[in-house]
Amino acid sequence: YDKVLIYTRKNEKKFIFLFISYFLCNFAAEMNHSLVHNQLALWYEREHRVLPWRETLDPYLIWISEIILQQTRVDQGMGYYMRFVSRFPDVQSLSMASEDEVLRYWQGLGYYSRARNLHKAAKMIAARGYWMNASHDREELFTFLLSLPGVGEYTAGAIASFAFNLPYPALDGNVYRVLSRLYDCEIPFDSTEGKKYFKRLGKELLDCNHPRLYNSAIMEFGALHCTPSSPDCIHCPIQSCCLAYAHGTVDLLPIRKPRPKLRDRYLNYTIFCTPDMQTLLHRRTEKDIWQHLYEFPLVESDSLFSVGANMPSVDLTHVLSHQRLHARFHIEKVDELPHIADTIVISLSDIDNYALSRLTLRALASIHLPL
Repeated sequence: YDKVLIYTRKNEKKFIFLFISYFLCNFAAEMNHSLVHNQLALWYEREHRVLPWRETLDPYLIWISEIILQQTRVDQGMGYYMRFVSRFPDVQSLSMASEDEVLRYWQGLGYYSRARNLHKAAKMIAARGYWMNASHDREELFTFLLSLPGVGEYTAGAIASFAFNLPYPALDGNVYRVLSRLYDCEIPFDSTEGKKYFKRLGKELLDCNHPRLYNSAIMEFGALHCTPSSPDCIHCPIQSCCLAYAHGTVDLLPIRKPRPKLRDRYLNYTIFCTPDMQTLLHRRTEKDIWQHLYEFPLVESDSLFSVGANMPSVDLTHVLSHQRLHARFHIEKVDELPHIADTIVISLSDIDNYALSRLTLRALASIHLPL
């Protein structure tokens, strides 16, 4: 009995020690979280950019901005955003538009699947008739947002927090960078393991009392201060909490998976031109790049074709996420347009009425059309 009592007392001391250690560690973590929340909020109040989608709580406008900015910098996307919401100011107007018109207003932004998904999602939202139900069920809203085409956890979290102030993290590239450095994390953020790890970190650090402010602040902080190169660590408001700064690893983070090797494709375009300024366009319908966009007649081959010395032409290289496109556009003057399957005849002066790929727009800007 005495031996059991002594053993129990020893374990009791160990348990008390472990409990106190656990409590102190959690208390320190909470203190760090509060410091990060407060410092980021103060920094954001001083330094944030005034942007139109931050001046509204309209979930539609916030959604449009988030989709545009997925693959586009703010300075590039601003004009496209204003043009798009001027034509489609609400869900109803977007849902009732034709896909061709939506693609035309998206023209120049690239990644056209985003526009097609926006159009499909707008129809779903319009059919539902509301964003959040009358009982303000946040889980139901978040589940609905995730069901929309083109909306993942980041976009759903951004809409939920910015429009409704709901406690969901919004993890974009800027936030991944801040978290990678704050926790000195060497796990690639775009790996399966990394996505799970950063999702947990994002939830732990989230200021659940002020999610709209917190998400806005940490995203803006990553965009303006904790930048990919030459971040201003000396004047960083959360420097005391940053493990990467303490360990001298800021410039090494974040880490991403090795990028896949680019596939080379060779595209030969012919711009036919008649004396009365007519030409041919083809609409891409196959499940490939630029689906449902228009282009000039194309022959894809293993290399670029030679063209006559008297034929105006331009060569362009266009890099996509997994492909490198080598394209040659040349003008061929003809008395009559050839018969090519699945093409339409248009006047060159009407070409702005058709949604074209960014590559085609670059070619039209570089080559002299006989308009």
